[in-house]
Amino acid sequence: MGRSLALALATQGLRVALVAEPSAVPAAASAPTAAPDVRTYALNAGSVGLLQNLRVWDALPPDARTAVWDMWVQGDAPQGRRPAALHFSAYEQAVEVLAWIVDAAELDAVLASAVRFAPHITVVAEAVQAPLTVVAEGKDAASRAALGVKVDTHTYGHSGVAARLRSDRPHAGLARQWFRSPDILALLPFDRPSPGHSYGLVWSVPHERAQALLAMTHYEFEQALVQATGGEAGALSLDGPRAAWPLRRSRAQAVCGPGWVLAGDAAHVVHPLAGQGLNLGLADVQALAEVIAQREPWRGLGDEKLLRRYARRRHLPTLAMAGVTDALWHLFAQESPLWREARYRGLQWVDRLGPLKKSLTARALNS
Repeated sequence: MGRSLALALATQGLRVALVAEPSAVPAAASAPTAAPDVRTYALNAGSVGLLQNLRVWDALPPDARTAVWDMWVQGDAPQGRRPAALHFSAYEQAVEVLAWIVDAAELDAVLASAVRFAPHITVVAEAVQAPLTVVAEGKDAASRAALGVKVDTHTYGHSGVAARLRSDRPHAGLARQWFRSPDILALLPFDRPSPGHSYGLVWSVPHERAQALLAMTHYEFEQALVQATGGEAGALSLDGPRAAWPLRRSRAQAVCGPGWVLAGDAAHVVHPLAGQGLNLGLADVQALAEVIAQREPWRGLGDEKLLRRYARRRHLPTLAMAGVTDALWHLFAQESPLWREARYRGLQWVDRLGPLKKSLTARALNS
């Protein structure tokens, strides 16, 4: 997030000091090698547009980004009935693609390379004095705590399990998602390492289940996937390590003040069930860069009135997305038969109402 914002501000001719991320600091010879990053990002049209403007998108290797043309969402079902499902398509939405699935490590590497060649950006080891300090170092930002900003946090009791998978069937650009109690599983079509046959896995499960999944052998984990997906995506096999992290929702009580502002996960964290976390952060970058570009010539970068324009602009979109993802998680976390019936009927209702489905998809595409 910090790198993309640094690039966006540098294109305005502003001098930017970017505090190096830990990964950018050379490790000691005896330090263990970090595990490979198995995460994938789902980027909407707004995020891709920003990266194109920063000349980052086209620098990604072709197999590090995969188009999603269709999305299939299945819920659970009352006893004896077929699960209800939703289908979204780029054709119905009249867009080229619904989203792009991007290799997280590759995107980070391309951003880091762009920063190295940006003439107005200096990478520093620690914060320096500046008219404006942007805190964009993530959900556990130490510099946010140093500012005394309080954060409202709700933990879900779930962990997100991520992995790279390979299927014996082509994915055909179709993203699949299963919503049920007590887990939410997403298979994101990807072209690494097997073009047309790979997926990025994001599986939200209770903490104990996550630890059990990490401890399984490859065969046991693959059998768990077969049971969870019903074989809908073909025979799935692990293609690398697994990783997990605790899931939570959080929101900073203040996102700006005299001379400082928060962006990305430092300002807000949402459940990954809709794949909108990075999109919200990149929308922060776009909004802050535009507010700064449009400021009056006499107004300083750290002027609190200026920064409040950014805060107002991002308040409703981030609040709405947090509310939607939180409500969906709680809806599908309920295990009673009545809730199961309500979810079943709700999915059927949304799928039959074309305008509503189209509106929901448009919001996700442009959030």
